[in-house]
Amino acid sequence: MYITIAILLVSAIFFMSGKVRSDLVALCSLVLLVVFGILTPEEALSGFSNSVVIMMIGLFVVGGAIFQTGLAKMISSKILRLAGNSEIKLLVLIMLVTSFIGAFVSNTGTVALMLPIVVSMAMSSNINTSRLLMPMAFASSMGGMMTLIGTPPNLVIDEVLVKEGFPKLTFFSFTPVGITCLAVGTLFLIPFSKLLSSKKENSSNENKKNGKTLHDLVGEYQLSKNLYRVQVHKNSPFDGKSIKEIDIHKKYHISVLEIRRKSTSNNPFFKTSNQELVGAETIVYEGDILYLRGEFENVQTMVSENNLLLLDTHQTEEKKTDVLDFHEVGIAEVLIMPASKLVNLPIKDSKLREHFGLNILGIQRKNTYILQHLKDEKMHSGDILLVQGTWEHIAQLDAERSQLVVLGQPMAEASKVTLTHKAPIAGIIMIAMICAMMFDFIPIAPVTAVLIASLLMVISGALRNTEAAYKTINWESVVLIAGMLPMALALEKTGVSDLVSKTLVGSLGNYSPYVLLAGIYFTTSLMTMFISNTATAVLLAPIAFQSAVSLGLNPQAFLFAVAVGASMCFASPFSTPPNVLVMSAGRYTFMDYVKIGLPLQIIMGIVMIFVLPLLFPF
Repeated sequence: MYITIAILLVSAIFFMSGKVRSDLVALCSLVLLVVFGILTPEEALSGFSNSVVIMMIGLFVVGGAIFQTGLAKMISSKILRLAGNSEIKLLVLIMLVTSFIGAFVSNTGTVALMLPIVVSMAMSSNINTSRLLMPMAFASSMGGMMTLIGTPPNLVIDEVLVKEGFPKLTFFSFTPVGITCLAVGTLFLIPFSKLLSSKKENSSNENKKNGKTLHDLVGEYQLSKNLYRVQVHKNSPFDGKSIKEIDIHKKYHISVLEIRRKSTSNNPFFKTSNQELVGAETIVYEGDILYLRGEFENVQTMVSENNLLLLDTHQTEEKKTDVLDFHEVGIAEVLIMPASKLVNLPIKDSKLREHFGLNILGIQRKNTYILQHLKDEKMHSGDILLVQGTWEHIAQLDAERSQLVVLGQPMAEASKVTLTHKAPIAGIIMIAMICAMMFDFIPIAPVTAVLIASLLMVISGALRNTEAAYKTINWESVVLIAGMLPMALALEKTGVSDLVSKTLVGSLGNYSPYVLLAGIYFTTSLMTMFISNTATAVLLAPIAFQSAVSLGLNPQAFLFAVAVGASMCFASPFSTPPNVLVMSAGRYTFMDYVKIGLPLQIIMGIVMIFVLPLLFPF
């Protein structure tokens, strides 16, 4: 018993210090429990196969797809337009939208998504951003209490109930609690957030991004100039022929940059355009849209001779910026090294298309740009090539650093490109997942529904590739939970949980169940100020259950007290990731969180002590 307590205390100290990663602390405590014979290796590793952990991994992937497709951003932006210039209305709408998104995806991802939107809205409305960002972070935590999957502590208490033979919580069991939290938080923050408005705005752009964005490259190489879209008609000579057979470049001196091909699905939700990089063997079909670069007169001649439809009229002004998209296909600059085999070779002999699937769109040579008649142009040492290809092909150039060096961070830029054409698919997959978890007549377990949804997000292209799916997963949180779940088992095996529950019951249970509930709630709330809310829930949920059962009470209210107490922690910037995310952007100090968060945390606790027994009678 004493060894287990010592390991727990040392772990808590490291969690509070923040000098060692929390997942490393969890793994070290796990190893010590095995070394001292408290847990068997099988018991220690049981957390990694726990359904809660597996479900969390799947939810990270699903949430990542919702962000990557821009679906959440599209919905948020449209709703936030309703606020107009009213500061109070904007504050309330931000909290409502943030809590709604936070009910279905991670609160960390929700805040990361909403942060630039809220800053933009505040600046356009001439409202101090510091008044909005902290309430937004708090609202993401409140939204997490709306659904079963909203935040890890919810899954933890559900796991405890099922393990002890109680009925599983439904998807919306938490909704009344979440609505109460949001109502209390909103009513408190409308007047008290004014205390944050005295902070100065930081409107400087000191942290401007290094390197060129995709938009910068489009403008620099004039890709929008002389760019035209042509659609292939049914009886066109192009239909069914390859690019090599058509030989557009030789006949008309026009380059084909890419092909947009509509999905074959008849479902209006799935009618998305797929980008396809053009190769010599690429077949052109009826309905395809060819993205062409060349002189307008040449394009007109080609259109008239081959029964094509010109979608763009001749414009001397800059084309719209949304003509070029970079969903599957991207662009990047590549520097030719002195020792490169490409030096003194003409573009047509570069073999970049054959070896890497890349097209060369332009050459920057010192201060000049070569954008036309590239085929016979010889490459020089120090030339910068603008290449076009799939993001995966561009990434492969990293292996050729002795020959070519990719400038900037094209893959980082690729991650910022939202796959908006996949947004309807991502929305349908998420709705289907939620329905499968909501309705008992659908014979799919929640963890299975989440895994299916995460796989579909990758297969459907809502996430760019499998690597992008892995990057959406917060592995530190996953390992932390998997490592701390066996700690609860160790506390139970060694009798620590029983001792703590008896102490709570003995000291508080004699007074009233409400006093015991308050003790559990505020113990959880206090611990969450120093260690992870998930770790706190894992440790205290079994204790809360035992305390209630020993008095013959329904444990649901007590377990919900643990979940709410762990999630509604506002008094410290380090208690939850959303609080940390907005700290620098809102220029908050530690005392700002104490000044606003601590009263809200106490008020929330008092309200919950009286509301939870009404929702879940003793």
